[in-house]
Amino acid sequence: MRQRLRAIGRRLIGGDPENSPLMRIIAGVLLAVNLVYNHIGPIPVWMWAASIVAYLGMATFAILDHRRPRVAISALIAAALISAAITGPATDSASLIMTCAAISVMSQQLSASARIIIAVVAAGGATLAVSELLARHPARDLPTHLAILCALMLLGLYRRQFRLRVRETALLLEQTRRAQHEQARAAALDERARIARELHDVLAHSLGALAVQLDVAEGLLSEKSDLPGALARVRRSRRLAANGMAEARAAVAALRNDIPPLDEALRGLIDGYRRDHHMTVDCQVTGTPHAVESATAVSLLGTAREALTNASKHAPGAPVSVVLTFDADRVRLSVRNPAARNGNSHSEGGYGLTGMRERIALAGGSLSAGPGQDGRGWLVTAEVPE
Repeated sequence: MRQRLRAIGRRLIGGDPENSPLMRIIAGVLLAVNLVYNHIGPIPVWMWAASIVAYLGMATFAILDHRRPRVAISALIAAALISAAITGPATDSASLIMTCAAISVMSQQLSASARIIIAVVAAGGATLAVSELLARHPARDLPTHLAILCALMLLGLYRRQFRLRVRETALLLEQTRRAQHEQARAAALDERARIARELHDVLAHSLGALAVQLDVAEGLLSEKSDLPGALARVRRSRRLAANGMAEARAAVAALRNDIPPLDEALRGLIDGYRRDHHMTVDCQVTGTPHAVESATAVSLLGTAREALTNASKHAPGAPVSVVLTFDADRVRLSVRNPAARNGNSHSEGGYGLTGMRERIALAGGSLSAGPGQDGRGWLVTAEVPE
């Protein structure tokens, strides 16, 4: 029972207490009391009919304001003009109070423009003036009544402006919330893409070398029955698996901004490729090595890893040259393979080259991959500004 009463109370109060159903009910009751009891003496039937029509216009507005705003505004305007028209012949203030209530409510509406509100108030004031002049009211009453209407209009417009600002603030907060949600979603997608690139690099290197060793071991056992040679390959495969775990940990450490200097990390990476892939890799570091941002180090190391993996896959046995250059405003990594290269990783179904470009782009740099300047071999160059 208490919960039901609380629910009814929340519905009556609503989000805007001043414009809530409870306030509309109270205003409707007060206007009904004014219509029925605020009379000095008997009034004509036609005036009763006009007053009831004006009151029904106010009630129509209260009911249809949120459902059909145009119909509600039209009913409110009709109530204001009818009440103003019968103010002159009336011998009491009931119709004037109805007119003031309609003008006050009209001035606060957000569904009508300020021009329409001013026009309705002007029409109501003109109707009131004509009605009182024709009814020969005292001359001092008309200026007072018009001043009251103007004051109610100004107060209503001020309240309307405040409500507009509240609505704009709510819309801005909602847009900000949505923008933050989209930014968080984009950040999550970027993080997933970065993790996918790191996993691709680590797995392409470790599992690729491991598969080669196991294939050789299988060949030694099935074709040559070379048990010692196959055993050596299996042992090498175990070391490769251990190295793969180490590389995975290094990738996680890189994502956590816990990596050694870029030149040292690059030399360690190249040593692993020399050992595991039997590659001839020449490494040169030019310029003065200095600390770089974690994103730069991760992107360049990932690019070097992918380029070396592609070189071992597409040009096995060919020498590879790696040059890391520290300039004043940028860091450049070049990986060159003088042997001919057929196709590219992307056309063969891989995502290595795409991952390299994405990684470098996220660090604010650029990557180029293609034949060398002499038209021979394959050159991968990555530059990241500092």
